[in-house]
Amino acid sequence: MILARSLHRAFSSSCIVAALHNSRTALATTYLCLQQPGIARKPQPFTSIRSTAHCQPGNSTYAYSIRGFVRFIARSSSQGSPAEVGDSAAAVKRQYDSLDERLAQALRLADVAATKARLASLQNDASNDGIWDDPTRAQGLMTEISSLKEELAEIDRFKGLLEDAALALELAQLEDSNSGSELAELLTQGRSALQQLAAALDTWELRMLLAGPYDEAGALLTITAGAGGVDAMDWAQMLERMYSRWAADHGYGLTVSDRSPGEEAGIKGVELTIRGRWAYGYLKGEKGTHRLVRSSPFSAKGLRQTSFAGVEVLPLLDNTTQQQQQVVILDKDLEVSFMRAGGKGGQNVNKVESGVRLLHIPTGLAVKCTEQRTQEANRKIALERLTAKLLVVLEEQQAAQLADIRGDIVKAEWGQQIRNYVFHPYKLVKDTRTGCETSDVLAVMDGGLDAFITTYLREQGKQQQEQRLAAPTE
Repeated sequence: MILARSLHRAFSSSCIVAALHNSRTALATTYLCLQQPGIARKPQPFTSIRSTAHCQPGNSTYAYSIRGFVRFIARSSSQGSPAEVGDSAAAVKRQYDSLDERLAQALRLADVAATKARLASLQNDASNDGIWDDPTRAQGLMTEISSLKEELAEIDRFKGLLEDAALALELAQLEDSNSGSELAELLTQGRSALQQLAAALDTWELRMLLAGPYDEAGALLTITAGAGGVDAMDWAQMLERMYSRWAADHGYGLTVSDRSPGEEAGIKGVELTIRGRWAYGYLKGEKGTHRLVRSSPFSAKGLRQTSFAGVEVLPLLDNTTQQQQQVVILDKDLEVSFMRAGGKGGQNVNKVESGVRLLHIPTGLAVKCTEQRTQEANRKIALERLTAKLLVVLEEQQAAQLADIRGDIVKAEWGQQIRNYVFHPYKLVKDTRTGCETSDVLAVMDGGLDAFITTYLREQGKQQQEQRLAAPTE
């Protein structure tokens, strides 16, 4: 392509004829291979063409070949013409201006000066003697310092990408108009930097919507088979695979905390522990009933079957979570029962009742843990999960007293679904809350949930903003 453009600028038609004679292989091979784009043709050396009588100079066929090659060069040279390159440069400049304004708004929202001041204050506290006398407080302090450093580093990366694009555009303006290849390369570099910046800002803006007190924590996701019999159990297992794929695609660590297999197929329920920053914030909108419509593989007649499964999402809390101190669970409010823990563990799980189930009497909320080999370890984990449930209920219902709390029990039945998955008679996945939908059901079941998660978070952010604007000012 570069050869064709150079020839078009440098030579007249007579010079091209001379070039055909002088370049026996390169030009003829290029013409013969590229005369019909998309069709692979075996290159023929120019000498073999010249040796035939019908391709001698002066012959009409020879003249036709020359004219065809000239037209090929003309078509090639029209691609990436100065006018088109100029249009491309203008498009890159418009994209740059748009992202420049968008980044400026992001910097105002991020309040870099306040973030730096907060970081300096925390670093000063961390340098004090005796900070590790309270390991819990020290660990929380270090976690917040690390988080603030990551935020500032991300802002610096945004600025660096915009500066790279600005430099590429500035060099492009200094390039001579005849330097088409160099100009195109600079514009490509600038466009690449802007595309990276746009993608990074999309992620950052979405994360700004995660303003909840627990959004930064990991997630404990529980899937329970609902109405639908064996099909519902199979559907629960399909959802387990879907969320496992999503977690793996986003770099989150996932472990199966508890799993109850079905008698014939699928699972009755499963608890997935998803560890990683912002996992709860992204997945909290998945709480609810998920409905499946398909031709049942468990029906001899292949009848259409509707199945339901409930999904519950809780933040994964630990002792360093400050909000955990807001809830005090009294021993008199707990009903503790023990069970034998299934799964791995040898004879211990069969002989010792190490599994723990906690029932919070005032609210009716219950949790269990069978992961560890001792009652003490399982009780500690179960208490953390119960605390997480109570915190979520407090946040959702904005209640001040635990005695008034009644948790939202996910009912996996008709009329309660948040999302429909239709496999038959047509293919469609649709969120009933936001209207987001897609016909690519296989991609969704492979963990492609980002469109639904993003749409839900943006819708929630919009509603919260409208509520703030509608609230009366004092």
